[in-house]
Amino acid sequence: MLILAAGMPRAGSGWHYNLVHDLVVAAGGHDARAVRRQFLLSPILTEVNCNIGALTTKRLLPVLLPVLLGRQFVIKTHAGPKRLAQALMQRGWLKPIYIYRDPRAAALSAYEYGRRGVADGRPNAFSYLETVEDAIVFMQDYVRIWETWLAAPQTLPMRYEDLLGEYDAEANRLAAALGLDPARSDVQMVIEKYRPGRASKDDRGLHFHKGQPERFRTALTAAQLQTCAEVFGPALARMGYAP
Repeated sequence: MLILAAGMPRAGSGWHYNLVHDLVVAAGGHDARAVRRQFLLSPILTEVNCNIGALTTKRLLPVLLPVLLGRQFVIKTHAGPKRLAQALMQRGWLKPIYIYRDPRAAALSAYEYGRRGVADGRPNAFSYLETVEDAIVFMQDYVRIWETWLAAPQTLPMRYEDLLGEYDAEANRLAAALGLDPARSDVQMVIEKYRPGRASKDDRGLHFHKGQPERFRTALTAAQLQTCAEVFGPALARMGYAP
């Protein structure tokens, strides 16, 4: 089976990926970076966290070869499911675990991270977002992607705020969903490794797992909060967030 750690940008998706990855390895799965090297998948599974990008047939088919040969491993994406991915989910070949965050907080984080990149002379994927309003529009697309993933009964949903604030319960729930006994010592070692605030700044791929969930309420202006209410309002209640 192919495990897909999917999620919104700036929703702790790197932290989430590594937690899922190491739990899958503990369950007898394979190290995704080793699979990537062995099957020459570096052009498709990019960056430290094996990000597949868009789930197109052209990108997904080569990744299925190791699965056909008995490998179970974890890849990452921010994209929504397409026809092949949906078919694989229905047949039990693809298991998505989707992490999301209050889109107001995610938009603010994307904007601030992009501006920091510009200020440091190291532009990143969010640096083109010149205003908070740009970031709100950007995140609107990912709310639509969230709706697509959550509509699939095979998806295990996780909220960033819950994983941050109720880490043990959420990590144990994730382990159980992967067929693991959360009480096992090796499982608890993985869970402890990714406890919020434990990783150092030198740990690659563990970006963003200590954000302040409600900071957007004071960091955004009244007009920006109103824009968020208009853009995200219908989805916020379904996501479990207060307006």
